[in-house]
Amino acid sequence: MTVKEKKIPKHHIDEEAVDIKKLILFNDDVNTFDFVIETLIDVCGHDALQAENCAWIAHFKGKCAVKKGSFEELEPCYREMTRRKLIVQIQ
Repeated sequence: MTVKEKKIPKHHIDEEAVDIKKLILFNDDVNTFDFVIETLIDVCGHDALQAENCAWIAHFKGKCAVKKGSFEELEPCYREMTRRKLIVQIQ
């Protein structure tokens, strides 16, 4: 088999074909770290360490990509985080 004939493994997903989006969490001066961490655990399925790291990244850099997926996968998280008064955006 030549290099050109090499097949892509079935588990490989072409991100452009699926149109992978990111759920971005923005820093704010209203919500506490504990609230943001709790929300990331509840809504995005993060473990405590991942949620804390995302909260710190958003704090220091102004924003953090907290989840990747299709628009349809991210929309429920976006809606719930918005309902909880966090500033988020799907990009």
